[in-house]
Amino acid sequence: MSISGFFRRLHRRTRSESRPPLDGSQADFTVRAVLLGLLIGCLLCFTNLYFGLQTGWISMMSLQSALIGFLLSRLLRKPMSPQENVVLQTTAVATGTMPLAAGFVGILPALSLLDEARDGVPPLHLSWLGAVGWSCAIAFFGVFLSPPLRKQVIIEEQLAFPSGTATGQLISVLHNMPPPDTLRHRPVYNALATDEDDGNAAEPLTPTPTPRETDALRIPDDPEVEVVVEEKEGWSALTWSFAASGVMTLAAYFFPVVFTIPLFGTYLASNWLWWFTPSLSYIGQGIIMGFPTTLSMNLGMLVGWGILSPLSKYSGWAPGPVGDMTSGARGWILWVSLAIMCSDSLVSLVPVVAEILHKKVYLRLTGVRPAGADSKESKEVESDDRLVPTAWVLWGLAGSIVLGTVLVWAVFGDEGIKPWATLVGFIMGGLLSVLGVRALGETDLNPVSGLGKISQLFFAWIQPGNIVANIIAGGVAEAGAQQAGDLMQDLKTGHLIRASPRAQFYGQLIGSCLSIVVTTTAYTLYQRAYEIPGPSFPAPTAYVWLGLARLLRDGDLPEKSGAFMLGFALLFGAIAALKTHATRSAHPYAKWVPSGVAFAIGFLNTPSFSLARLIGGVVEHVYYRRHGRGGITLVIVASGFVLGEGVVSVVSLVLRTFGVGVASCIGCGHGLCGGCPAA
Repeated sequence: MSISGFFRRLHRRTRSESRPPLDGSQADFTVRAVLLGLLIGCLLCFTNLYFGLQTGWISMMSLQSALIGFLLSRLLRKPMSPQENVVLQTTAVATGTMPLAAGFVGILPALSLLDEARDGVPPLHLSWLGAVGWSCAIAFFGVFLSPPLRKQVIIEEQLAFPSGTATGQLISVLHNMPPPDTLRHRPVYNALATDEDDGNAAEPLTPTPTPRETDALRIPDDPEVEVVVEEKEGWSALTWSFAASGVMTLAAYFFPVVFTIPLFGTYLASNWLWWFTPSLSYIGQGIIMGFPTTLSMNLGMLVGWGILSPLSKYSGWAPGPVGDMTSGARGWILWVSLAIMCSDSLVSLVPVVAEILHKKVYLRLTGVRPAGADSKESKEVESDDRLVPTAWVLWGLAGSIVLGTVLVWAVFGDEGIKPWATLVGFIMGGLLSVLGVRALGETDLNPVSGLGKISQLFFAWIQPGNIVANIIAGGVAEAGAQQAGDLMQDLKTGHLIRASPRAQFYGQLIGSCLSIVVTTTAYTLYQRAYEIPGPSFPAPTAYVWLGLARLLRDGDLPEKSGAFMLGFALLFGAIAALKTHATRSAHPYAKWVPSGVAFAIGFLNTPSFSLARLIGGVVEHVYYRRHGRGGITLVIVASGFVLGEGVVSVVSLVLRTFGVGVASCIGCGHGLCGGCPAA
């Protein structure tokens, strides 16, 4: 039986209950919703930190949070309302995305790579307390930005926010609600795919239900059925996928060759880094990303590791070992990757900036008023007692900026970054957040990688020569844009399901507070057990941050890399323009135009990461072609795969901390198995 059938029959268990209303009359902010959200968010936090340090790729996981929260709520005596489910997934997302928002997968590893001889400052390794201070400095700015941005882009302009819309649709189906009106004539995109910085729209998750199709999703008053058995089937799908991924992870810890199979021969594995990692979690991530995104990533892998890496090595441009990030081919192709990401992100921002200039500047200067501008009627559907008061926003923004400036100064000192420069970083973060949120609302892509690079470029001008200030200021600006974008997707979901924005605001604050401690503690344990960046956790985006900071200071590029950077930047600038036009025009081929950011990630990661994700993408494509997009079996299985490895990796971390090593290094002759003495 399909999982959609499972949910239809599961809902019969509560058919005597009235259908949940869409008028916001439910008690949205409840203890159980917050606690379940924190529990799921902590699992996502461990998972995102683990994979972020490995590959630079994390997932917002809002749809999975809503789904898992719904399943957990079935264990409670009183079923959870859809509005509570919104608060649950909002809290989970705020908790789970802190590894990226606070820079634990990029900024902090980059600071640890500093070289005193080259950069003028020694490597910076923050203590646990220092990392907590840094996290507190940037954790709340984006939260207080979200209420005014919500009013503009969700209420007034009614932007699509496809991922938030998809999550709202899922919640409406799970809770046996009619679909929100705003879904009726708009395609819904895959809400699951996000990369190291950006959310990428993939192919549609499930088409918008027509009234007839919606009726088919509602539960008729059939005779009693074996609902308990069907509920066990749903838990079974999640449990076996979680367990299988966890067992695979432990097996790879004790027998490292499990995740380092020299599929193409020992020579290619040891000399050119071509091996295969059969991680169920990577396959699950590929399912979540979707086939078009994983295809773009693998195209990048083939170009970067199959063409440019050998070319740079044999031409003498990168004479060191292939995997060396300084003198090897991996460090050489990193620059091409950086050019692609910046070009793709910046070009995708052009229509957003143009629209802002047209609406906010040109029309006002010319006196032309857009249609509907004379209407004084507010489009807000929530009462004042359910909104976040303006005074809270103003005091919160001012307080978070002042507190953040003081904490950054306390952690890094005057030698790191001047307080005035941190203040400018927060101001830039607010401005860039507007661009990022609007791009996200229209295209499901938050180009924060490009926004962070804009901030770095700006600070190379106002505070030249200071690499630490360049990285920190870029991180401050990126954190605001990233967090505001993630929270805006949640607020779009809440708007569709009529959840209280104030309740979601509380959930965001609580989730961010807990995640500061959880993320910092987990990162500190990883630092004690592993070298970061290192073989097991290369933290590829750290090299992007540090590399750009050094380039802006010195202007030195590896031999011949400048020409390739320019060529690929122009190429992917044109491709990004084509993709942006196709997406905004809703052309069916838009999803097949390569994603520049995904293509660049194929350069950053070794082939083993991309190959496994391609398997997941192929599985996703074949499954939905055969079974259609109405069911969510694959979503549950993929979620179990991802969470299984992420959570069980904590067990591996504890084992390593207490000195428990590998059981056998058999098959690790290529010297690439993490944990083996030969590695």
